Amino acid sequence: MDHPDPFENPTSKLRYEAFSRLQAAAVAFGESCSLPIPEIVAIGGQSDGKSSLLEAFLGFRFNVREVEMGTRRPLIVQMVHDPAALQPRCRLQEEDAEEFGPVIPETAIADAIVKRTAEHLRQLGGGAAVSSKPIVMRAEFAYCANLTIIDTPGFILKARNGEPDSTPDDIMRMVRQQAAPSHRLILFLQQSSVEWASSLWLHVVQEVDPTFSRTIMVASKFDNRLKELQQRWEVDRYLAATGYLPPTVKPFFVALPKDRQLQSSAEWRKQMADVDRSVFSQLREGIKGGFDEDRFGSRIGFGNLKRFLEEELARRYREAAPATLALLQERCEAVAKELVALEGRIQACSDVAALRRAGMAYAAAMASHVEAILNGSSDPDPSQHGLTTEDERARCSTAQWPGVLESVRPPNAGLRLFGGAAFERCLNEFQEAANALRFPTASVARDRIANVLLARKGRDNLGGAARAAEDIARQAARELLGPLLDAACARLAFVMRRTVDAAAERTARAGAGRELLQPYTAFHAALRTAHASFVSTLESKARELLRHHLDAATSEFALGLMAGAPDMWAPPAAGGGRGGGGGGGGGGGEGDEAGCGLENLPPEEQEQEMGGALLPARTPFRPSQMTVPETPSPGEAVAQQAAAAAAAHAGRRGGGGRQFVDNTPSKGRVAKAQRVEAVGAAGALAAAPGLPSTYSEVVAYAERLFCRIRSSVAGQAAPTTLKAAFLEPMAADLSTSVALELFARTDPDFMGMFTAVGAKAALQAKRDALARRAEGLLKCKTEFQELARAL
Repeated sequence: MDHPDPFENPTSKLRYEAFSRLQAAAVAFGESCSLPIPEIVAIGGQSDGKSSLLEAFLGFRFNVREVEMGTRRPLIVQMVHDPAALQPRCRLQEEDAEEFGPVIPETAIADAIVKRTAEHLRQLGGGAAVSSKPIVMRAEFAYCANLTIIDTPGFILKARNGEPDSTPDDIMRMVRQQAAPSHRLILFLQQSSVEWASSLWLHVVQEVDPTFSRTIMVASKFDNRLKELQQRWEVDRYLAATGYLPPTVKPFFVALPKDRQLQSSAEWRKQMADVDRSVFSQLREGIKGGFDEDRFGSRIGFGNLKRFLEEELARRYREAAPATLALLQERCEAVAKELVALEGRIQACSDVAALRRAGMAYAAAMASHVEAILNGSSDPDPSQHGLTTEDERARCSTAQWPGVLESVRPPNAGLRLFGGAAFERCLNEFQEAANALRFPTASVARDRIANVLLARKGRDNLGGAARAAEDIARQAARELLGPLLDAACARLAFVMRRTVDAAAERTARAGAGRELLQPYTAFHAALRTAHASFVSTLESKARELLRHHLDAATSEFALGLMAGAPDMWAPPAAGGGRGGGGGGGGGGGEGDEAGCGLENLPPEEQEQEMGGALLPARTPFRPSQMTVPETPSPGEAVAQQAAAAAAAHAGRRGGGGRQFVDNTPSKGRVAKAQRVEAVGAAGALAAAPGLPSTYSEVVAYAERLFCRIRSSVAGQAAPTTLKAAFLEPMAADLSTSVALELFARTDPDFMGMFTAVGAKAALQAKRDALARRAEGLLKCKTEFQELARAL
């Protein structure tokens, strides 16, 4: 029975032509998946008959077996039914252009497609075997259907020799992309010899169209399966596909000629008609009882499939026309605005004032992004800009904390942090490293103590051991804490530079003036250099401030305050003791003279006698800090005590000559510092007559002072100073400093950053391409306006 052609009336032809031209424009402009153009996407396995079905729709043969057309790139075939075209007129659309090339003979189409595909894959590089960029072919013929079919590469289970192993996944991804738009019909082909329940690729259709609302199932090579069927119930059960497919899915059953030799279009069409008649004859006469023709007859044969697709596309064209016109209007307006903006950018390339405004806005935006990241932000992605503690150490020039032998692992060390979070973590790590810093007890030589003690002999005769401890603590603090503070500054400066990098990415995505400034690499390099210079300046200032705090904490005045702190000194004894007797000036004199006698002894001798007399009392050490004291000989101790007592008695009796009588209010009093030290020493001697040796006490007192210096500098002064030296200037002064360095220049010097080679030419080329796109969209919009009036 003959059926009328749904595209015979002028309105249908106009509609189809308008959609065909819109499709060509959409492919040229990269919008083939966004415009709602009714299309058919043919998918299936590599040997399921997609190529033969495409040739059947075209009405002529051109895809010989060796060529394997359509296996590397999607092929969009626009079929135009033209009664005047007795011979096929095939043309390929130019790459990245809307125009079609010259007419290509039907016998040369396959070679042209293969050549274009190979060239495109070579340009992609990387050993690519497939590409998602489609090829558009327009075929005008008197015997082809008015259809648009997208032929996709066939699914494969394993890559061929010499192809990347990812080729099957690449094909699967490409087919999903082509079949995903909701305005496209999915033509799923599967050989009839494969049961629907055993289909290898049906799950792909279910992923993109779960309800099968826009999917047309086609069982190809139906004549092969027909040979296995003999009874009517077998045929009806197979054609119904009951239990395998949803009730709403009605598959088609198609058989095509098996002769693969290239032949004329007339012979090809005659063979297709013969195969359809043969299939119906076999169903009516070869099957016992025939088949349910009223139920399944309209879904058997290529002719019925072609008619169904033409009617379905015609209906979809009619329904999509109003929405497409509205979308075209919107796209035309958007492209027009983009074209105007691009014209403005081209004019601004030579406008110094415009470049200055754009540059200032861009620099200000970057400074604001830096401040936002330091205040805490999850943008950009921490996986790209965040670093763990180990990564920071590896990338920073100071990989480890100087002088710290233990492993330092701060809280959140395994998280990828950047900006303010990384800054706080680095401060915590610095404080843990400072707490892990140990006083070098083993490296304190007796010679260092002796140099201080002997130098004070014959002067004030007081505080020699304490002075030695202070000097050792001061030197150790400067040697150990100094490099540690420098390392903290370097690490925090590295965090600041990483923050600038993250802010630069945010600004490149959402900064003011980014479109105008994007081609000018010199400007972006100068901007990065200005930020790096600012961070380096902050690092230098932070080093100076921390060195100042260290010098202040190790000064004589500061050490005196630390020595007098309550937790550093034990309270003096209530009663008298050796060298600390009654309440007159004589008591103080005896103590001083006794101390003088000990101070004048050489270090090797005095360390056995002096004990802890001149050192302040201290709280008990922890077990890890205890040292084994040296035990002096009892006889030697008695002899030295007798000598000290004799020297003290001689001092009280005085020497020859006139005696001076002191009647001042301060009679019998010595300097305040000496009195404090003498009282403390007397109390210590009275409370603990059996103290360890002098050398051990000096080292222990030096360690006590070192810990107090470390606590003062690293625990109190350094965190506050580092935050004030880095965070506050980054928020308050960064924008001004960068602006002065970049924009406080003469116009010729400033324009030196905007002389990128080919930047203006690239903008002009982009402007020309955009103008062609606007022209093509305007033409399509005009055609659809005419179509809307015709409807």
